[in-house]
Amino acid sequence: MTSHPAPIGPPVDSTPAPRPERRVFEGAHIRLEPLTSAHARDLYEATHGKDRESIWRYLFTGPYADFASFEAWCAKAAQSVDPVAWAVIDKSGKAVGALTLMRIDPPNRVIEVGGITYGTPLQRTTGSTEAIYLLARYIFDLGYRRFEWKCNDLNAPSKHAALRLGFSYEGVFRQHMIVKGRNRDTAWFAMLDGEWPKRRAAFEISRPGARPKTSIATESSARASASSWAPGASDDSQARERRRLRRAWRLAARRL
Repeated sequence: MTSHPAPIGPPVDSTPAPRPERRVFEGAHIRLEPLTSAHARDLYEATHGKDRESIWRYLFTGPYADFASFEAWCAKAAQSVDPVAWAVIDKSGKAVGALTLMRIDPPNRVIEVGGITYGTPLQRTTGSTEAIYLLARYIFDLGYRRFEWKCNDLNAPSKHAALRLGFSYEGVFRQHMIVKGRNRDTAWFAMLDGEWPKRRAAFEISRPGARPKTSIATESSARASASSWAPGASDDSQARERRRLRRAWRLAARRL
């Protein structure tokens, strides 16, 4: 009787990835700055308006009863090494959102984007997409193999956003967490390093014939950095790109 070896995974480089650093990322529409308590006032105003309940509904924390408690949360988040938090700064210089890199696993080169808290001025804008792009490009440049997105399975807008941005749906962990006293089934999505080149090409918008530039910057040099989103791109061109991205991921959306 002939024996057959049991299947095992392919060999991979087991070198750990470096941990992400608190640094500035300069984009054409937004800038990501390491979160500090100095961002608290703008963030509070952007996320605690009339739609505060919908902004915070599926997050682990918030909304906050007053500015003082929110400022304390920002100060604590600013000191965390996992998650690592960034504020999203719009063209006026105001913080209009926040997001993190979390569940950082350098040995397995896996990392998650989470805590996505987009204030009213940031929602459904090119800047909200650019924020994810800047972090995705950063972590894949660091050598991570897997970029995760997880959300409450009841959070339809988050699931739609994950697919639109090029993450693949992987299933649901049932009764995964208890959040704010309620059950959470968690939907899992991921993007792999081998998929990133095509995803990156779909993200990047540049003038015809222009070569996209990198834009990872330190705090001291952020304003000198170029961006892969073309500065000055017209509203019409941005609308066309949004339609193109929607078409690109429409088939993936049928998995849900």
